[in-house]
Amino acid sequence: MDRRLDGAVMRATVILLTAGLSLVAVGTAGVAASLPLVLASVVLAGVTRVVTDAVEVPATDGVTVRTVATDLWIGPALAAVVLILWLDATPGEVQALGGMVGLVGMLNYFLRPFYHLIYGLGRRLAAL
Repeated sequence: MDRRLDGAVMRATVILLTAGLSLVAVGTAGVAASLPLVLASVVLAGVTRVVTDAVEVPATDGVTVRTVATDLWIGPALAAVVLILWLDATPGEVQALGGMVGLVGMLNYFLRPFYHLIYGLGRRLAAL
């Protein structure tokens, strides 16, 4: 079960970092939030989904490139959702939103030991 927990945390971290990076890149390029940008993010998510499905990566135990890459397309889709929520954001605000999404991703990663502690305590309490 610990591997599944690690896998879920790692996948969520990669998704949040991908969304944050795409928003930071767009904001740095000087592009403000708009419906065409939302559409471009959705198209990028679709293309990423098709490409990651077509790539052959050997399966191994635990968290692998394959398990992380299969969820990579969710990052641009999440970026599109963020852009829809803040459709009037300036380029600087888009960049800041990307930084905040990435920060949540890193916070999720750094809280892994806490997640394991809560999971372990829950298992012990359930065993009583």
